[in-house]
Amino acid sequence: MDTLVFGATGFIGRSLVAELLTRGQRVAAAVRNDTLTSWLVSRGVDTGNLEIVTADITRPLSGLPEVRDVYNTAGRYAFGLGVEEARATNVTGALHVLEWAAALPRLRRLVHLSGYRVSAAEGVPDYAGLGAYEASKFEGDLAVRTRAHELEVPLTIVNPSAVIGPGQYIGLAPLVEDLWNGQLPALPGSPHTFVPITTVDHLARFLAEVPATPAGEHHWVLDDTTPLLPELIATIADHTGVRAPRRTVPVGLLRRLPRRLTGADPETLSFLSTDRYPTGSALALAARAGLEMPPAADALRTWADDLVAARFGAAPPTLSPYGFRAVADSRTWVTGEQHRPDHVLLHGLPMNADVWAPLTSRLPGPVLAPDLPGLGRSGTTVQSLDAWLAELMGPVRTHPVLVAHSMACGSALRFAVDHPERLSGLVLVSPAFLQSPAPRLARSGLAAPLLRRMSAARLARTLGVPEGPEVTSAAADLRRPGVARRTTAALRTAAGERRQSRALLDRVRVPVRIIVGAADPLVTAVDHPVTEIAGAGHYPQLTHPAQVALRLGTDAAHAACPE
Repeated sequence: MDTLVFGATGFIGRSLVAELLTRGQRVAAAVRNDTLTSWLVSRGVDTGNLEIVTADITRPLSGLPEVRDVYNTAGRYAFGLGVEEARATNVTGALHVLEWAAALPRLRRLVHLSGYRVSAAEGVPDYAGLGAYEASKFEGDLAVRTRAHELEVPLTIVNPSAVIGPGQYIGLAPLVEDLWNGQLPALPGSPHTFVPITTVDHLARFLAEVPATPAGEHHWVLDDTTPLLPELIATIADHTGVRAPRRTVPVGLLRRLPRRLTGADPETLSFLSTDRYPTGSALALAARAGLEMPPAADALRTWADDLVAARFGAAPPTLSPYGFRAVADSRTWVTGEQHRPDHVLLHGLPMNADVWAPLTSRLPGPVLAPDLPGLGRSGTTVQSLDAWLAELMGPVRTHPVLVAHSMACGSALRFAVDHPERLSGLVLVSPAFLQSPAPRLARSGLAAPLLRRMSAARLARTLGVPEGPEVTSAAADLRRPGVARRTTAALRTAAGERRQSRALLDRVRVPVRIIVGAADPLVTAVDHPVTEIAGAGHYPQLTHPAQVALRLGTDAAHAACPE
């Protein structure tokens, strides 16, 4: 093997392994449990040159393959750790890696990941003041440098800043989560607080270059152009369509206030500083290797999309690709193919685009599925829903089947009447205006405050569907500021458009099909084909996705004709 990576299942370690394998290296990955291989395969990385080895760095190491380069990306990164728990990996474990590497007959380099706030510091670590995590990184950094000098080990220390990317839910992520949920009335720190970032992809590429460079250097890998913390948060807020806080709270005051009032973990406060870092050697190495960091603002926006898609680590993304897009002055959450979809899917209430996930996996072609403006994850707009839909469809270059559920059927009808040349068909799933006077949710008489406090289990019971990730996703959105209120308002608006929607149905000039559950049938006769799904209620795409997909697959046979 060429390289052995400790901590290979971690956020940084797995990306490094992927980078090294992509470069053709033979890589041994030291793990406790192999979750790495499936992660690599899911990302299309060839694992032919990968060897999985079992290792626990908290104990002396032996029996591992001889390699040329060794990376220690292992670390216990968490707040609230006990001292011994933190030291076991960040100090003792780091020294075990070094001692083992020192005995390798052809060692070219040991690359040790440290912390941008602790490397090259001197003195005794302040466990009481800093907390176990940062103090153990401080102690480990000093111990590794001292012992490497004694053993004459060729060492390079890399000090990454706040590393962001898909799967990173610690560090800055809790602050972004509070922002997203409307629970960040003020920013910790000052207007000049600097929390630098780097992306995990750039860091992995950087690390791959290190062994071929001179030993003994210490590299601070971070983006000097990272916006100051207030601007950083404002960038994410603007991208996601939420309001950024305008006030800051000094760190000194936060330290004095009870945690139950501030919600701030005391161990995170030391990272809120105005310090700058010596990035010259890292920039020089990156320049020689032809590496460029992505613009900080772009990286932050992409990461924000990843965080929202994964519910900040609570659940894997349901549909992809995904992200916020500008549609009719709304920061709209859009999933799927924006230019050449076979189907465009509009969700009903109180759901979001995730309601289509069981269905989309059964459809043969690409789909476009947004969250309606002001609902789900999408921001609000002052424009009408019809104007929003027209702009959403603007970039579409196929003639898709437009599929709408429940309350979204009215807007879909209006688009089909106004733009028949843009569609190959219209499918109305459980069109509320043709069913009993109010859908199940409205009949329950729920006010916005009650809707906002609903658990996923109770929401599922109210809707008459199984509790699953789609309902959990909807319940999470309803707890965000304003979403429940806008949902109930949309219910009232749609209820008042029943007669108008029924009249539009007679004017549609594209093929129309209606799909309903047998337990929630039409109460108004129509002159269009109606498919009734046995055992289904108001949400057949959730409870009987295979039957709905079969019907849509037939309708799509005449769709997606390029312009």
